[in-house]
Amino acid sequence: MALAIVDAGPLYATADTADRDHDACRATLSRPDLQLVVPALVIAEATYFVGQRLGPVAEAAFLRGVETLEIEAPSGDDIERMAELVETYTDFPLGGTDASAIALAERLEASIVVTLDHRHFAAVRPRHQEAFEILP
Repeated sequence: MALAIVDAGPLYATADTADRDHDACRATLSRPDLQLVVPALVIAEATYFVGQRLGPVAEAAFLRGVETLEIEAPSGDDIERMAELVETYTDFPLGGTDASAIALAERLEASIVVTLDHRHFAAVRPRHQEAFEILP
C-alpha cells in the first residue's frame, strides 16, 4: 500500500458533485491501494471552502465524511519546515497549507500527493525524493 498525502482540492471536489474534478477525485480517494493521510491544516481549508461555497448542511456532511480519514497535526519540526518552504517559494506564493502537506510528506516519506494544484506541488523539490507523484 502506497502512502499518499491529501491536499484540500480533491477533498472539496469530492464534496461538490458539480465540480469538474469530482469523479476523478472521488475515484482517487477511494483507491484501496492508497493509505491516505490528511494534514490537519488541509482539513481546515477544505472545510472552509465547503461551508462558503456549498453551505452549512454540506459543511456538516463533509466533516462527518472526513472523520474516517487519517488526519495528522503538524509537528514542531513540520512548522519550521513550513516556514522554510514559504520563504523559499515566495514567488508562487506557496501558502502554509500547501507547505504543511509538503512537510508531512517529507516526514512520512510519502511519494504521492493527491492534489489538483499541480503548479505548486510539481515545482517543489521535496527533501526525500526528486519529485512528488501527483494524483489524480
